[in-house]
Amino acid sequence: MLVHAKKPFVRGCLLMASFLALFVLLLTPLFSDNEGKGRLTGLQYADGVFNELSKGSSYFIPAVRAQVDGLRDTTAEFSVNLKKAELAPLALKLVQTSGAGEASVEGGKVSFKGNLGILLASAVDDSDNLYHNQAEPVSRKYDGEPALKVATAWWQMLVPAVKELQKQGRIAEAQVVDQVIRRAVEPGNNFYSVPASRVADHIWLMAGMLIFYVIYTLWYGFAIFELFEGLGLAMTKSTSKQES
Repeated sequence: MLVHAKKPFVRGCLLMASFLALFVLLLTPLFSDNEGKGRLTGLQYADGVFNELSKGSSYFIPAVRAQVDGLRDTTAEFSVNLKKAELAPLALKLVQTSGAGEASVEGGKVSFKGNLGILLASAVDDSDNLYHNQAEPVSRKYDGEPALKVATAWWQMLVPAVKELQKQGRIAEAQVVDQVIRRAVEPGNNFYSVPASRVADHIWLMAGMLIFYVIYTLWYGFAIFELFEGLGLAMTKSTSKQES
């Protein structure tokens, strides 16, 4: 028989069975979402909480806006190829609506010449609206274009613009563009529709999740340990022979 020690084997089976039962429970939709429109599993609920906390600590737009304001009198010229060529007409509309300068489109290539600060300020304004879950002003600004599509078009145009400015030796301007992408456009797009929360708002929930994670991990570890001991696979310290 494979079982060498019945008691630890039984304990291991009970621990593993309860571990798996709770795991199935975590995958069962038992929680209501914030809007009460659906049910969430425990994992989805925890993921939502962490997303809210992440958004609450990712609002860098005021600092980015201050950097952009420093480029109000800065002109720039660059041509970029969009990976999604179908967004080129929308990218042209972004430039035209911003009033930053001149732009033209040829296939998937967008060329810009004008005030870099004004262009980036428009991108920051759109990102700020999306971060605060306000898609309607962004869509209205561009004649009904979907707000998230607008964010994608900004990303598609600005990302290659960083390299173009670097090639021109305009490192300071390229760094500001990169900050607009990373700290305004991306958070606005990624966190759209997610409520923002602070850790202080969920301090007891966070503490409970952390304690549960530690206990649940140990739970599984002890289950494996007891099962192996019951099967006679426990690790023991080897004895060394003493030489006379």
